[in-house]
Amino acid sequence: MPHPNSPSSSKIHLHHLHPMASPPFTPSHHLLLPYFSTLPTFLLLILPTLIQIQGVNGGSIGVNYGTVADNLPPPSKVAAFLLDNTIIDRVRLFDADPDILRAFAHTGISVSITIPNDQIPRLVKPNFAEEWIKFNIQPYIPATNIIRVLVGNEVLSTANKLLIANLVPAMQSLHTALVEASLDRRIQISTPHSLGILSNSTPPSTGRFRQGYDTHVIKPMLSFLRETNSPLMVNPYPFFACTAENLDYALFRPNPGVFDSDLGILYTNMLDAQLDAVYSAMKSMNFEDLDIVIAETGWPSKGDPSQVGVGPKEAAYYNGNLMRHVVSGKGTPLMPNRTFETYIFALFNENLKPGPVGERNFGLFEPDLTPVYEIGILRPTAQSATPRAHQGPVEGPISTPRSPSRSTVSESKRWCVPKTEASVEALQRNIDYVCGLGLDCGPIQENGPCYAPNTVRGHAAYVMNAYFQATEGKEFDCDFDQTGALTTVDPSYGKCRYW
Repeated sequence: MPHPNSPSSSKIHLHHLHPMASPPFTPSHHLLLPYFSTLPTFLLLILPTLIQIQGVNGGSIGVNYGTVADNLPPPSKVAAFLLDNTIIDRVRLFDADPDILRAFAHTGISVSITIPNDQIPRLVKPNFAEEWIKFNIQPYIPATNIIRVLVGNEVLSTANKLLIANLVPAMQSLHTALVEASLDRRIQISTPHSLGILSNSTPPSTGRFRQGYDTHVIKPMLSFLRETNSPLMVNPYPFFACTAENLDYALFRPNPGVFDSDLGILYTNMLDAQLDAVYSAMKSMNFEDLDIVIAETGWPSKGDPSQVGVGPKEAAYYNGNLMRHVVSGKGTPLMPNRTFETYIFALFNENLKPGPVGERNFGLFEPDLTPVYEIGILRPTAQSATPRAHQGPVEGPISTPRSPSRSTVSESKRWCVPKTEASVEALQRNIDYVCGLGLDCGPIQENGPCYAPNTVRGHAAYVMNAYFQATEGKEFDCDFDQTGALTTVDPSYGKCRYW
């Protein structure tokens, strides 16, 4: 979806785990009892049986942060909200707004910047590319975790010959500028595409790139992506291809499916079919080894009366099932056992966007940060404090086993999570202390099921609960110098299970 503002894997930047480290602080009297009274004998008994979480590395859930509105909260408030109250661990911006880049400093949230289409011809010039990196990237790193620069958005769909001819040279020029600045290992260059780059997509096994673009633009671009270890980014939108007849297929709800007779595969949801069509097109040009990132996908909660399947319930069905599906590790029929880095469109309802009603209502949140509907994207402590705007439960099963959502409530089970007001420094001390005791902190290390979101708060929640469950499970075992709180809402998500 073109946005009016526009036409290497993440590392731990906030902290490092030291599993055998000594306690980095002296616990107060609130902590002395739970930490030391029972641990010498108790931990020796339970350490061999502490939870061992195995599984695929969960795909990361991001969001497109658009700003075509006059009622949005300041960037600093948005960054704090995403960090403290949601499981979102990455954002895509449609420009290089310095206020937003500064707001995400020291959060650990991965940031992708989009360069507007109209700047593409200028970026071909090495001097301009170097200046762009100098003024839009270097002042903000490493404090802000910038992971990608995206050159335009859906450029091939513009049919603008000047932009299309300069797309790959601009990407190459920017990469050279990153090399000169010694940032090429940290920041990738890519560009998102609509599915209009395909000449055929049904059945998925026959997916091919459009003739003319395939050899002159797409093949050189795929070669560049392979050489720079960058992903192909696409914007699949089942919403725009849905009808009254295939609505359940688009929403991941139970449906008869669509059969690909060429391969004998039954597709049970439209997103898989769209992704596999892209994969088939890549494979036809011998580039099936490239990763695919979903740069945009979403569903509006309001629309024009003539639109099919538009409402908060349908939006919750799609985005909720989307989240579970892309992190499940099942992948697609042609790309099994994969997860997909995915960016939901969009963070906010944007009241100044032109076009039909739906264009202004793709947001997960209202400008006051209340959810438009609930899909399990809020952390438990945020759920209890945030009023509900619309009810849109995710009821429909998907083609993968369901993972526990963050909204599961237990009448007897309790989990220990950080208090909202707890400082990052205090939570880091909790991480260092618990891991230093010898409890298994592997799940929050890179490639672990609880690594994402890669934030101190997210990692502290896991280890604080691991300690609480490993001890006697009394209220004081969750004190952590007054930074912990008990909840009856299961914090588990995706492959990350809180025991």
